Amino acid sequence: MLELKNITKTFGTFKALDDLTMTVPKGAVYGLVGPNGAGKSTAIRHMLGVYRPDSGSVLFDGQTVYENPGAKVRVGSIPDEIFFFPSATLEDMRRYYAGIYPQFDNALFDKLYEVFQLPKKMPLRRFSKGMQKQAAFHLCICTKPDMLVLDEPVDGLDPVMRRQVWSLLLSEVAQRETTVLISSHNLRELEDICDYVGIMDHGKMLLERSLADMQGATHKLQLVGEVPDGLEVLHESSSGRLRTLVVRGNARQIEETVKATEPAYLDVLPLSLEEIFIYELGGVNYEVKNIVL
Repeated sequence: MLELKNITKTFGTFKALDDLTMTVPKGAVYGLVGPNGAGKSTAIRHMLGVYRPDSGSVLFDGQTVYENPGAKVRVGSIPDEIFFFPSATLEDMRRYYAGIYPQFDNALFDKLYEVFQLPKKMPLRRFSKGMQKQAAFHLCICTKPDMLVLDEPVDGLDPVMRRQVWSLLLSEVAQRETTVLISSHNLRELEDICDYVGIMDHGKMLLERSLADMQGATHKLQLVGEVPDGLEVLHESSSGRLRTLVVRGNARQIEETVKATEPAYLDVLPLSLEEIFIYELGGVNYEVKNIVL
């Protein structure tokens, strides 16, 4: 289990993280989402022990991560911007990783050539962006980490390879109970694979819970009639007589409250993770604005 407790990090006068607290359960797939500048990458660098927090603590299975090689060797990571040594081939990087990670699985590395089909002797700097991302997965999975921290992991991959990568990750979770944290702007893909979601904004954790609970706590209503008092409405729009409401609360209670006003039409719809993200962050303030040029 990974825990960030009351983490604060300031760069000059800019507070990147502001009393951030989050928990990633063991064996879970956790999606970390938020707008650009929310502090996700800074939080990830704390998880990996790259940054020391100004205050608070980062614990992996109860151990402090910063300056702790024993904890770091159990965590694999793939950053948004991949780094390899300038002239290194994939085989060169295999030897480098095997020297750092004592649990590196060479047999699995050989087997994954069948999956990724990458050149063995070509310098990685000559790979395309998508090929470099595949090489990062090829290496990282073979370290047999107890936790994977991934920043935009499938950016640059074609649809077939994206599906292949997600399949490999979920297999690791199922077989080895690997904990996976994924930071991504592709909320549609996260919705398919995540158990838990944390929504960050301005360096703070705005909302953190299981995806099922999150989707069960916010609902979309379409109705023709009056909007009753007592609803926690996050957003409202209308098209003719049809009103669309985004409401927080228990679905059954919401439906009973609205039915009491005898609407001419009522339908309760589930919200996607993307819609929850938009309305939890302020609804109309995060919608696309029409600008007259």
